[in-house]
Amino acid sequence: MSREEFEDLVGQALDRVPPELTRMMDNVAVFVEDEPPPEEPELLGLYEGTPLTERGEWYAGVLPDRISIYMGPTLRMCEREGGGRDMVVEEVEITVVHEIAHHFGIDDDRLHELGYA
Repeated sequence: MSREEFEDLVGQALDRVPPELTRMMDNVAVFVEDEPPPEEPELLGLYEGTPLTERGEWYAGVLPDRISIYMGPTLRMCEREGGGRDMVVEEVEITVVHEIAHHFGIDDDRLHELGYA
């Protein structure tokens, strides 16, 4: 799968997030990266920033939170598991929702309960 196709999948996943949630997202940018940090080579996505639930009056003038979706590990995982394009689409959607949930202050334990692990 090309980088452009993968970026399109991320865009499609973002488009499927309900509008009432996207309207609440604040000061966050989503990026597609080829690979995660070397210390976490299997990481599919990463949220970096201050969740909405932790922002207070002090939160002003800061750089946007960052959501990174990693193409390399996603494609390798799907290939290892024998999945094709449909599996990549599903994993991208799960990863996008997972990282957006962190922006809203939802932790990994709760995401596991909801099936977005």
